[in-house]
Amino acid sequence: MKPRDSSDAEIQALEALCERLAGFDERVSPEWLDGCMAALLAGPRATTPLEWLPRLLGDAWERTFADPQDVQQALETLHKRWQVLASQLDAQALFDAPDELRLSPLLGDYGSEARDALVAEGKLSAEEVEDWPLTGELWALGVLETIQTFAEDWVAPSEDDEDTAWYDGSLRAVEALAQRDAAQLAADLALRYPGQQLSRDELVDEACLALQDLRCYWVDHAPRHAPRRVEATPGRNDPCPCGSGKKYKKCHGAGDGTP
Repeated sequence: MKPRDSSDAEIQALEALCERLAGFDERVSPEWLDGCMAALLAGPRATTPLEWLPRLLGDAWERTFADPQDVQQALETLHKRWQVLASQLDAQALFDAPDELRLSPLLGDYGSEARDALVAEGKLSAEEVEDWPLTGELWALGVLETIQTFAEDWVAPSEDDEDTAWYDGSLRAVEALAQRDAAQLAADLALRYPGQQLSRDELVDEACLALQDLRCYWVDHAPRHAPRRVEATPGRNDPCPCGSGKKYKKCHGAGDGTP
């Protein structure tokens, strides 16, 4: 089944949402947020906006969208993109065609032409030119920052696990997009892709395939929670376990309805 993609209207709504959020958190852009949501969907467990929004954005969401109607509209905008990414990262489709590129991130236009045009118009300072994002960099940062934020979920395989090298390589494919040291990046790529020269667009594809693979990994390695232990409740006439010397019914068992 062909994965879904966002409509122009949905992308425009997301761009408007991110522009407002950026007033309180300068990291936020459609590309960065798209990386965050992709990582959440590819990760070890399901999360809800109630959990991940404050962990990733702090109080920026509440400060931006205070009115209940405004909040609902913003959540609907997020949900539409969430559904698209969920379609692109559908586990069964990925297992059926593991080499198919399904993930299509929202990448901003950060090419050299756009940068030079802003410089010519005097809209970029020398510092901003130096920090001008590389293709896919903000998306990768969104992925990596989300993994770091939810580090308690993203527990890497142990050193003696046969998946360790593969898992680390998948993360490095994403990290390559955020690597600004050209020499270090070249050395890393020479080891992982010997004899090949990958373009920036090809690096983006490799990172997307890596995140797809991680989605499949976590489906196969979903965290198993320890069974909950329920302590036996003492009888009404037994001594209270708190050590008060009173009967349970006269102490911590008072009013609990135990027959």
